[in-house]
Amino acid sequence: MPKKFADLHIHTTLSDSTFSPKEVIERAKEHKLSAIAITDHDCVDAIEPALQLAELYGIEIIPAVELSSEDNDLEVHILGYFIDWRDKRFAYELNEMRKRRIERMEKMIKKLKDHGVEINIESIFKLSQCGSIGRLHIAQAMLKGGYVKNIKEAFRKYIGDKAPCYVSGFRISPQEAIGTINRIGGIAVFAHPGTLKKEDLLLDLVSDGLKGIEVYHPDHSQADILHYLKIATKYKLLVTGGSDCHGFGKEHILLGSVRIPYEFVEELKDAAKR
Repeated sequence: MPKKFADLHIHTTLSDSTFSPKEVIERAKEHKLSAIAITDHDCVDAIEPALQLAELYGIEIIPAVELSSEDNDLEVHILGYFIDWRDKRFAYELNEMRKRRIERMEKMIKKLKDHGVEINIESIFKLSQCGSIGRLHIAQAMLKGGYVKNIKEAFRKYIGDKAPCYVSGFRISPQEAIGTINRIGGIAVFAHPGTLKKEDLLLDLVSDGLKGIEVYHPDHSQADILHYLKIATKYKLLVTGGSDCHGFGKEHILLGSVRIPYEFVEELKDAAKR
């Protein structure tokens, strides 16, 4: 029997990717993946259409989300797997996050106008398909309007963390994100820890209900992978991984470029049943 693989970190057009849920599944099939997790930012709207297509393509869809949180001005992403995405309280919380995202985008658009960039919120909504809007959508609108040559330039010159038109976003704490994921029956996982290098925070969050680490990620070196595997073993944490694919929005990251053995999915399933 051939070995099965999964990509547990994928975004769609419902957050900040250029791939629709259908395109994600088609590409997963092309890469011979057995399972994928759609992990849109603060949004679960892609899960239902993906599940409807799953049987047709023979791909297992894991209901998931990537929640944006903040700790001492540091952006921390917490992944949630096997969540109850239909939970009404969760839907309300995501809607509140969406409102805050819109307010943030409006402030950034105003700053961009002061720098000679004329885009409007309607164009951002169109690009996001009314899903979870973010800076990548602004960058795409700027590219479409001819203000920049590529997405990277938009972030470097205008909307990156240290750029003149950046506006910080309202975010919940990592502890709140973990609590929410646990409440809706999910498994909370620290996303791409190697990009933050905040091991003290990671270990503190274990006592707050964190259940896993995203060990395999495009931004992790081989040394990072070995390091986080040791931490996972020491603290009995689940191991996950994925491409963090945003379609063509992020140049070097393609769906299936990072894949993990299906055994890791089975371990997540077992943990979710407990």
